[in-house]
Amino acid sequence: MAVSKSELMSELIADLRAETAELHAMVRALDLPGWELPTPAEGWDVRDQISHLAWFDDAATSAVTDPEGFRAARAALMARGEAAVDDLTAAARGLAPSQVLDWFRTARARMIEALATVDPGSRLPWYGPDMSPASFTTARLMETWAHGQDVADALGITRAPSMRLRHVATLGVRALPYGFAVRGLPVPAEPVRVELAMPDGTWWVSGPAGVPDVVRGSVADFCLVVTQRCHVADTSLTVAGGTARAWMAVAQAFAGPPGKGRAPGAGR
Repeated sequence: MAVSKSELMSELIADLRAETAELHAMVRALDLPGWELPTPAEGWDVRDQISHLAWFDDAATSAVTDPEGFRAARAALMARGEAAVDDLTAAARGLAPSQVLDWFRTARARMIEALATVDPGSRLPWYGPDMSPASFTTARLMETWAHGQDVADALGITRAPSMRLRHVATLGVRALPYGFAVRGLPVPAEPVRVELAMPDGTWWVSGPAGVPDVVRGSVADFCLVVTQRCHVADTSLTVAGGTARAWMAVAQAFAGPPGKGRAPGAGR
């Protein structure tokens, strides 16, 4: 059943709140050693993951409430090159964990409030092409889940997959051309069928039936690959066809330069 843009935004914001609450529950009671545990992202500890989300939540609020100001700040940030994100993270390391957590709570609340009042038919700037508010909100949910996975891995927590992963899967499929284009590679013309088992026992499906290129498996494994939290060889995904295999090697659901990904055998 088709839903309106307003209904979709309400659904996405509710799921973003739930994803935020899950991440907050993982870190709210950590002691200092817990905040300093290394995560699978090279050189980043738990505190870095949370400060990264907080910084970009503030940027997201600016994109919604002051698009021209955001574009100017974006140009300045991108002019600093690929090290800019790591530089921002390093700059926040002088903050105490309580300050980082308060920053994240405040920044996330401001961002969600802004997204809840934005015109669902508008376009919002970000670190790639302008996006609809629904896609923008989905991207923030995806980032929360992906960085939350890094935190969970650092803390030794196994998260139960949720139905919210359908949003991450949707973004992952839509970003197929981006993974190639951002690396200067030609975007394949062949369609890819994606069949993902959801936590409730249903199947999430995208792409035409009967095509030779197919990615099939659990939604969690697919989301780990498209957010570059796991190499496809370390998942149970079945990947058939040259285009599907090429996609899984470069899949990138997040904006910005090509991600480093995870090496085979690195696990999660």
